[in-house]
Amino acid sequence: MLFDSQQILDQAKQGDEKAKGELLNRFRPYLNVIAQRMLDDRLQGRMDSADVVQTTYLEASRDFPQFRGESIESLLAWLANILRNNVATAHQEHLVTQKRSARKEVVLRVASESGGSSLGMADLIPSESSSPSQRLMRDEAAVVLASCLDKIPETQREAIRMRYLEGMSLKSISDRTGKSEMAVAGLLKRGLRALREVMV
Repeated sequence: MLFDSQQILDQAKQGDEKAKGELLNRFRPYLNVIAQRMLDDRLQGRMDSADVVQTTYLEASRDFPQFRGESIESLLAWLANILRNNVATAHQEHLVTQKRSARKEVVLRVASESGGSSLGMADLIPSESSSPSQRLMRDEAAVVLASCLDKIPETQREAIRMRYLEGMSLKSISDRTGKSEMAVAGLLKRGLRALREVMV
């Protein structure tokens, strides 16, 4: 997938607008997963992660001529950086400026999670400390996973995101969604089955 994307990136850098649009659309699911992970829970109901991703898409499209990278890896890092700035802006506008206490200001969640089943942000955003081949493999896995998650039902996708990307317990997911723990377990089971079918 990333090899094919590299060809599209080369075309986009030569000024092919259609290739640029196709390239940026290809990484929307990847950006959506990151946005969902980074947005503070207090923003729920005020804005959707898709709004931040759309803003990022528009800015990336507008500023694409300024992108100096040559690889998909550098493109993903560039997109993730634009997204991080937009998330920070959203937090500033929706939390800090609404007379929130300085103690309650949001701190962007970074890759500090631990736990066997949690993927964490470190698995989704390129790291400077890993080798180029390790980063490329992780980038490809993250892009494929995000794209596949986008193809399963939303309730299953959300359950999988909370359990495996955020590392939340069944009880926490139950409290968040208002579903019983048994219902959440069922969602996860069906979601993982659907995800495996999509990934085959």
